[in-house]
Amino acid sequence: MRTVLVTGPGGAGRTTVAAASALAAAEGGSRTLLISAEAIPGFPDGTAPTEVTEGLDHARIDSGEHFRAELTELQKRASGVLDLLGAGRLEGEEITELPGSPQLALLHTLHRAAVGDWSARGYDTLVVDLPPLPDALALLALPGQLRRYLRRLLPAERQAARALRPVLAQLAGVPMPAQWLYEAAARKDTELAAVQALIEDDATTLRLVAEPGPTAEDTLRAARAGLALHGLRADLLVASRVLPRHSCDPFFAGLAAQQEKCLDHWHQEWAPDVPVHEAAHQGRELQGPADLAELEVPAPDARPAGRAEDPWWIEEAPDAEGGTATLTWCLPLPGAAKEDLRLVRRGDELLLTVGPFHRIARLASALRRCTVSGAALTGGVLRVRFTPDPELWPRTS
Repeated sequence: MRTVLVTGPGGAGRTTVAAASALAAAEGGSRTLLISAEAIPGFPDGTAPTEVTEGLDHARIDSGEHFRAELTELQKRASGVLDLLGAGRLEGEEITELPGSPQLALLHTLHRAAVGDWSARGYDTLVVDLPPLPDALALLALPGQLRRYLRRLLPAERQAARALRPVLAQLAGVPMPAQWLYEAAARKDTELAAVQALIEDDATTLRLVAEPGPTAEDTLRAARAGLALHGLRADLLVASRVLPRHSCDPFFAGLAAQQEKCLDHWHQEWAPDVPVHEAAHQGRELQGPADLAELEVPAPDARPAGRAEDPWWIEEAPDAEGGTATLTWCLPLPGAAKEDLRLVRRGDELLLTVGPFHRIARLASALRRCTVSGAALTGGVLRVRFTPDPELWPRTS
């Protein structure tokens, strides 16, 4: 399935562009599902896929409904522990969602579209309206992070000791984790794995939306490094609300000149790898599919160009004196600044920070037997040097 994830600075019109992208895909003959958390004028507001036009369905995410359903189910499964503690049940009408629930609701909806009950509808294209940058990139990294937490907190190998839980419970005086807890963790891990696979699939790209201007330019420059850090690809940059080039009004002429200068920078920095589409300012609020068509947002390519090479690679440099070779772990980070970079080695993992973006990367097996001997950012590429640890590196006779 072709997946397009739409994001951009807040207030740039990403929901409108997501709807226009989905409409263009449907008009091109692709059976399309649009997912958004925001209501779209002229579109149905149901939480289940509902037809908008021929070939296009829309589903709106209700994070409050999702949170109530998840918490109610959790109370049922943990009823034994809750009874032991004397805890009272929360009824559905008194449950209000907590911070973070919109992100989890969106991940759950992506699972339904990818491999869940909605996948049986046979959609060719999935268009998702994401939160603003950088929240969207943090959200896309969330499945991998949550799976890492589950593995650390409830490792699968501990299930082998489930026969000893009654004995341990008597010795400790408190109940041990029940089997349903491990089963729930396994189900959640499976769901997150499906969403992570969807995000990392070669058929998944991001579509960026920004209104030309100095603030958006700074945000997108930082976003380029964030995209590279998480191995994500953009297929289009939509410049929204572009004003006419020539105006008799000095105020609008000044704004148009500022936009034109920004657009020139975007065409130079992003193209040809990421085309820039200029969507003209319509001078009114867009209502329904007919108005969205006037933006002339191109439909996503049926088959996006695959990655030319692995974005993470290792270079080997022999020692000048014939000693042990140095391994260099390389990652392109266009737009990154040295002062925004931070690296921390913890065991077999490398914690990377680039401005507001974070990633925990598991090192390749060869690098795990090395120590970090230096790092540098040159030409938009981060290079981390590793020197083999004599205590861990295989000896040669």
